[in-house]
Amino acid sequence: MSEVHVRATDGPAKIWLASYPPNVPADIPPLKHRSLGELFEDSCSLYADRPAFSSMGKTLTFAQIDAESRKVAAWLQDQGFGKGDRIAVMLPNILQNPVIVYGILRAGMVVVNVNPLYTVRELEYQLKDAGAQAIFVLENFAHTVSKAIPKTAVSHVVVATMGDMLGLKGHIVNFVVRKVKKLVPRYSLPSARAFKDVLQKGEGLTLTPVAVSAHDVAFLQYTGGTTGVSKGAILTHANLLANKEQMGLWLESAFLTKRRPPQLQFLCALPLYHIFALTVNSLMGVATGSHNVLIANPRDIPALVKEIHQHRIHIFPGLNTLFNALMNNAEFEKLDFSSLLLVFGGGMSVQRPVAERWYKMTGCPITEGYGLSETSPVATANRCDSSEFSGMIGLPVSSTEISIRDDNGKDVELGGVGEICIRGPQVMAGYWNRSDETARAMTPDGFFRTGDMGYMDARGYTKIVDRKKDMIIVSGFNVYPNEIEEVAAMHPGIAECAAIGVADEHSGEAVKLFIVRKDAAITEADVKAHCAANLTNYKRPRFIEFREQLPKSNVGKILRRELRG
Repeated sequence: MSEVHVRATDGPAKIWLASYPPNVPADIPPLKHRSLGELFEDSCSLYADRPAFSSMGKTLTFAQIDAESRKVAAWLQDQGFGKGDRIAVMLPNILQNPVIVYGILRAGMVVVNVNPLYTVRELEYQLKDAGAQAIFVLENFAHTVSKAIPKTAVSHVVVATMGDMLGLKGHIVNFVVRKVKKLVPRYSLPSARAFKDVLQKGEGLTLTPVAVSAHDVAFLQYTGGTTGVSKGAILTHANLLANKEQMGLWLESAFLTKRRPPQLQFLCALPLYHIFALTVNSLMGVATGSHNVLIANPRDIPALVKEIHQHRIHIFPGLNTLFNALMNNAEFEKLDFSSLLLVFGGGMSVQRPVAERWYKMTGCPITEGYGLSETSPVATANRCDSSEFSGMIGLPVSSTEISIRDDNGKDVELGGVGEICIRGPQVMAGYWNRSDETARAMTPDGFFRTGDMGYMDARGYTKIVDRKKDMIIVSGFNVYPNEIEEVAAMHPGIAECAAIGVADEHSGEAVKLFIVRKDAAITEADVKAHCAANLTNYKRPRFIEFREQLPKSNVGKILRRELRG
C-alpha cells in the first residue's frame, strides 16, 4: 500500500480548532489506501468472519461480501467493460447493493447511483448524462428501465429480485412481492440478465487486478448542486477515503466518554444511493469492520421498530423526519435504548423540539452535522462527546475550512452572515462534463460555494440561517423549483407556474405550485397526475394554488420570494 498525502489546510486562523475534542487533530494523516477497492479488500481480509451486512433476516460476513462482489467485478470485466466505465445501480437497501457497488469499484469502474423511484424522464436524463453503459436494477423498477434505455448508451441490464440473496426464504419473499403485494409491474427487457446468473457466471471467472489511483473517479453522485440542473458530482477515491478518515477521527471522540463495543452495529435506514448513507453507513461500516443492518423500506415504521428491537444498534444516522416518525410510534417508546452510542442527524435541519424529545426518550443526543453530495458529504459536525443539542451544524472536520463570504467573495466579519464556502480533501473534483457549472461552484482559491447562508460564532461553530438559492428540502432530498416548473409547463393547460417550499410537519418542507391557467378546465387532479408521471414522489407538488397572475420583477422574472410571503 502507498500513502497519499493530503495537503494541510492553510489560510486564515482556524478558530474552530480550539473547540476540537482533545483527541482530534487539525489535519487527517496520509491516506493509507489508494482506492476504495483496496480498502474494501483489506477490511474483508481483516474482518473476514464478522457480519458485514444484514437484510430481511439474512446476514453476509465480510468474507461472503468479498466473494460475491468479486464475482460481480469479474463478470463486468468479462463483458468487456473497463476502467472508468460508468455502471448504474438502481437498488434499495438490500444485500445486492453493497455486493454490486463494491464489485464495480474493485473492477476500477465508476458507480452511478440512481434513485429507484425515478420516473422514466428522470432516469433517461441521468443515464444519458453519465454515459452509463450498464445498469443493475431491482425487478420492481425494471419497467422504468425498459422505457428509459432506448435513447441511452446502456447495453447491459441486470435484473435482481428481492429474494436473490436470502436463500430458501428468497422464494417466499419473491412470491409475496410479485403475487401477493403485486409490486412488480410488467416490463420487457428481452436481453436482460438475472443477477443470480451473473453471480453464477462470475464464480468461474478470474478478476484481473486494476491499477486505480486515489484521484480516479469512484462515483458520479447526482445532485441539483446550487442551481437546480441535475449534475454528476465527481467524487474520487481520495475524496471518499478522506471523508472516511475525517469521520473516523470524529467518531473516536465519542469513546472519550463511552465504552467501545467489540463490533459496532449501524442501522442503515437511509437509502444507500444517497451520499449520507453511502459514506456514513456503508463506507464507514466497511472501514471499521462494523455491521450494517439494511432497511429496504424505512417508511414502514412498525417493521423498522421490529428491526431495531432485534439488533443492539450503536450508531443510527437519520433525518429529522425519521426521528419524528419513530417517536410517534407507541412500540418505539418501549424499546431498550441502552446500546445507542451515536445518533447522527443530517440531510436536513434537525428541529430542536424533535432533538429534545428524542434525548428525553432515548437518552442519546442527536449529533447534527452538515454536508452535500459535493463534499462526500461530511464537512462539519458537532462533537460526538457532547450531550447538548447546539442547533448549529458544528465545527469543520479535520483538514476542512469554512469561509463565510459576501457576494463579492470576501470573508465577512466573525458573526456576520454570508455564503458558507468549504475547502478540504473531501470536496469534489467538479461536475461531470459541466466545466461551466464547476467554475460557478468553485472559488479561485478552491472553496466550494454551498448556496447556504450562515454565520460562524467565536467558538468556530457555524449556523445556517437561510438558503441563497430557492432550493426546497423534502425529507433530506434537494428539490429545485426550476425542475418542478419545467415539468409543469409541459402541460398544455398551464400558462405560467412557480414552485416554492412550504413548511410541513412530516417532511420538513413540501412543494407548493402556483399556476396561471391556459385552459380554464384544468384541475388540481390533472396537474398532480401530470407531475406524478414525470417526477419522483418527493418532488411532486403537495399543494396547488391557481391564480390569475404571478408576481414579477420589472424585467418579467417571477418573484418566488413574494409567493413565499
